[in-house]
Parts: sequence; structure tokens; C-alpha cells
Amino acid sequence: MLRYFYDNKLIRFEEEIPANWEEAIRFSGRVMKNQNLVTDRYIDQVISDVKEYGPYIVIVPGVAMPHSSAKNEGVIGTGIGFTIMPKTVSFEEGNEEKDAKLFFMLAAKDSEAHMQNIANLSDMLMEEDMVDDLMKVRNMEDYVAVMNKHEK
Repeated sequence: MLRYFYDNKLIRFEEEIPANWEEAIRFSGRVMKNQNLVTDRYIDQVISDVKEYGPYIVIVPGVAMPHSSAKNEGVIGTGIGFTIMPKTVSFEEGNEEKDAKLFFMLAAKDSEAHMQNIANLSDMLMEEDMVDDLMKVRNMEDYVAVMNKHEK
């Protein structure tokens, strides 16, 4: 899966520190917009969903999976974008369990593809040392080293 991000130019090393979680979601949407997978409408919906349902997108400490419904009109194509923030972003003040630095934005044209993307991403994140290794990545050279370490 790490090669997927690399080969499809769906990885971004964010340089700007987001002011808050909303801005972090917008930043994580940039790589998806650049590859014509989503529009601002989709990103706005993700933010709206988090406001309505809480920080459900923080799936484990340090990792966020911004996504919304496959029915959203802002979805142009199916894919996952990976953005590494320069610093941890808090979704819930005082709760480190809801902080994230690694953002995997999902978009899918149908529910089946959406569920498959979640399953593939979950499998990757459960690999031993994967999250810890990705948290240390600062640039493409670091990323390639982690990718090579985890390739099967």
C-alpha cells in the first residue's frame, strides 16, 4: 500500500502547520484535489461530518482517516491520499487519543470501493511498527526507506 501512495503521487509532506483540525483536513485534501479525485465540496463535507459526529476519523492515536459518504457529489474518483503533518493536530483538546499527524483521506465512487479502501488501509496500519515508522518520516527519502522496509 505504501507503494500505491508513491506510484500515484498521493503522498504529501505538509510544510505548513495547520491552525486547527479543520485546516488539517483541508491540507490533507490537497493531494486528492491535485489528482482530481475530490473537490472542495467533498472536503467541506468531511469537516461538516466531524463537526456533527465528533472525531470519528481518528482511528488510532496519531492516525486520521478523513472521509465522507461515497454519495457525495464532490467525489470525482476513487483513491486514498496520504499527508504527513509537520506536527500533531488535536481533534479534542486534552485527549491525546484524538490527536493525529498521519492523515489518510479516502474517497470512493461507490460503497464497495470505499469499504475495500478502508480494509486495505487498516491492514497496512496493523503491520508491526508501521505507524511508528511513518510517524518518523520527514521527507521522501525517509518514506522510501519505510516503504522498502515494509514491502513484502
